[in-house]
Amino acid sequence: MKYLFYSVVIALFLTQVTNAVSTDPSRFKVKDGFKVELLYTVPRDQQGSWVAMTTDPQGRLIVSDQYGALYRLTVPVAGQKGDVKVEKIELKIGSAQGLLYAFDGLYVMVNGSKKLGKGVFKVTDKDGDDKYDTVTELLKFEDRGGEHGPHALVLSPDKKSIYMVVGNQTALPKYQSTRVPPLWGEDQLLPRVYGKGFMKGTHAPKGFIAKCTPDFKNVEIISTGFRNQYDAAFNREGELFTFDADMEWDLNTPWYRPTRVNHVVSGAEFGWRNGSAKFMNYYPDNLPTTIDIGPGSPTGVTFGYGAAFPKKYQNAFFICDWSYGKMYAVHLKPDGATYTGEFEEFIAGQPLPLTDILIHPKDNAMYFTTGGRKVQSALYRVTYNGSEKVLPSKAAEITAEAKIRHELEQYHAPGKSEAIAKAWPYLSHKDRHVRYAARTAIEHQDSKTWSAKALSETNPQASIEALLALSRAGEKSNKDAIISQLLKLDWNALSTEQKLAQLRTLELTLIRMDGASDTQKQALIKAFDSKFPTSNADLNKELCQTLVYLGSETVVAKSVELLITVPSQEEQIHYAKSLRLAKKGWNEELYRKVFNWFAISGSYGGGASFKIFIDEIKKDTVSLLSDEEKKKLADAINAKPKDINTRSNPALELISKRGFYKNWTVADFKGKLSGELKGRNFENGKNFFGAANCTSCHRIGEYGGIIGPDLTGSGGRFAPLDLLEAIIEPSKQISDQYNSVNLNMKDGSVVNGRIANLSGDSLRIITNLYNPGKMTSINRGDIKSIEDAKISMMPPGLINLMKDEEVLDLLAYILSRGDKNNAMFKK
Repeated sequence: MKYLFYSVVIALFLTQVTNAVSTDPSRFKVKDGFKVELLYTVPRDQQGSWVAMTTDPQGRLIVSDQYGALYRLTVPVAGQKGDVKVEKIELKIGSAQGLLYAFDGLYVMVNGSKKLGKGVFKVTDKDGDDKYDTVTELLKFEDRGGEHGPHALVLSPDKKSIYMVVGNQTALPKYQSTRVPPLWGEDQLLPRVYGKGFMKGTHAPKGFIAKCTPDFKNVEIISTGFRNQYDAAFNREGELFTFDADMEWDLNTPWYRPTRVNHVVSGAEFGWRNGSAKFMNYYPDNLPTTIDIGPGSPTGVTFGYGAAFPKKYQNAFFICDWSYGKMYAVHLKPDGATYTGEFEEFIAGQPLPLTDILIHPKDNAMYFTTGGRKVQSALYRVTYNGSEKVLPSKAAEITAEAKIRHELEQYHAPGKSEAIAKAWPYLSHKDRHVRYAARTAIEHQDSKTWSAKALSETNPQASIEALLALSRAGEKSNKDAIISQLLKLDWNALSTEQKLAQLRTLELTLIRMDGASDTQKQALIKAFDSKFPTSNADLNKELCQTLVYLGSETVVAKSVELLITVPSQEEQIHYAKSLRLAKKGWNEELYRKVFNWFAISGSYGGGASFKIFIDEIKKDTVSLLSDEEKKKLADAINAKPKDINTRSNPALELISKRGFYKNWTVADFKGKLSGELKGRNFENGKNFFGAANCTSCHRIGEYGGIIGPDLTGSGGRFAPLDLLEAIIEPSKQISDQYNSVNLNMKDGSVVNGRIANLSGDSLRIITNLYNPGKMTSINRGDIKSIEDAKISMMPPGLINLMKDEEVLDLLAYILSRGDKNNAMFKK
């Protein structure tokens, strides 16, 4: 697990909060047709808190206390009565976050033992008396690791090797090969901001998955760039998936990344970097998330294969969230060379700090453990007792694009002379994962053998990919030619994705090849100055930081205008972070607008680092000023935080002057929502999304908050009337994931909020969604009972300052997924 910042909506909690007992399954919310049994409550003072689990050949479970010993459990098979028999494994080994029985022994991924350190060990029974008696060290990690250290061990589909899953506080071990081209780099065009500085100074590559021989003498790096993926699992087609962690301190910043399911392909880089330096999903030098889940703390995962479940759930990828107390069923489906999917809540409850999960090969039931951080631990079993027939499921058909990717992955190693000819035609493929696999094959080969080909490529897509590879190779003699080729591309003929890739390739060239000459800077400014701003927020971000780096005379005025008009604080912060380093194009009026924004941003809320990020950005901005300018602007620099309603948003200014307009009801719009909201005003809808403060909690695309439901896919989930009802009457139907609770205290007071962290008997509660970084600490012993809150934390009446046409524009914007080209904006 990781340091949590967000947690679940508590559905039900034990009324006997002071007793160390496990949550009764009758209090869980479970998918229809499934049953959860509590098999064993772990005596916390004797057996600790369990975080890892596996089965041995006899079908017994082996578990580990996070800070203590290993235990072997004999469990009655599903449908039969009996007690759980628990035996302590009497060896000086434990503190495991990964367990795997394979190759005639128990593999133990130790994370936290003061005596053994951190590493992979194999435990065996040499004398055959059914008791483990030998511990052999196979691999040692030198870094401290902690809760972001060595995690799971996973058997390969062919049962010939073991994959190890390691978080971002542990460096790569000595490896014999790597499928990720060893062209490591932070790759930041402008310096980052660090916030509170957790893991400051930690540089890529960190957060990795590696393939190892059974003796761990041969280690091959498969993928890097994770934050803290705790576990991984293969599907039937041999594809690997993991569930990676967010950084909750980054919440409500543009670089915040929700917990995410990732498809772990050969050579993948997923772009975790410290502070504000995380790669954007659209960067072509990393791969995007498969599915964003939301705030949380990922732990165990497994596919449902072998379970006596309906086909849908046999094929599901089950992922556990420690902080939210939820198990999700992720339904993946092939999409070109990768996968897309949907997820649903499978089991939820509180306290339910899920740690590990497996499908038992003997009784075909699902087992999961709870525990971690010394909280109460237990073992549960899930079976299906519904009416649907349980029939074997089959593997999905391999797509044509996946077959191409698999072929290209054979060349993910150096010294393969045929790789260039094989991979080059696929640099222009329409599928991003195919292009990535092709470029990875090429990057493994000596750049001298393909640089001329890269510089003469005429297909725009292939040219961008080839130049990207060449820029990453870092041979400085190619810099002038790369810049020249990038400038030859016809901007107007490129798609948005290609424009973003072109800009990223330029950034990498400047980063890795000592910047640009004055002549090159002027040529680049001439090429891109007129393109900024565009109607696309992502393009604006990249153009802004690139033009600031190059020293454009006009980027400051344009960026300041965006800073004070775009609706979401995340997008605003993008511009502020770049402007803090701009040295040209300023005047007193522009500085005053920026410092006014800093005063306004003082009312914004976010994660634990949020205010520190803003302070860092402001400090750098002030450092640009001369002493005389500092005196002249002292009143603006030192202005106290202002109310959020002073932002320069035309919709906000309008409703601020107008005040209350009407107490809208759903019935008022029933006659106006027939049809598809065609012909609406996109910009007006976007502005009102910000004016109504929707961006504080809700996200569309990569912009907006994440403490409320992600609205990116609203068009596929809501009819206009349903969405309107959720806005006008937020308490009518409260999502389990975003509900709050009332903590009835023994002194008679009531605390309303969300539980954000568990550690022993201490709870931390978020009481204000607009300021999630400020939490209240509660001792369980002071709580009398906990119950569902009946009132949503989303305030009602958010649209009562708007006219009906403005409300319709807002609805259209939300349902469009933020896409200006959506049909509902066409007449």
